Amino acid sequence: MSMIPFTSPMVMMARIPFGIPTWEICLSLALLIAAFFFMIWVAAKIYRVGIFMYGKKPTVKELIRWARYK
Repeated sequence: MSMIPFTSPMVMMARIPFGIPTWEICLSLALLIAAFFFMIWVAAKIYRVGIFMYGKKPTVKELIRWARYK
């Protein structure tokens, strides 16, 4: 669970006092930062297309299609 970006901040803070290797902390932090930038990139792509769909609630299928839109 300490390598999954959405849970790593809480799990790693609980594991650090028990003496884990430094490489695990660095890997967890690197994965968290990479996931952050990836989610920002996907959100920007969805926003770019979705801004023109004012007033309409998108479905999950439409969000995926917007994320893949070039």
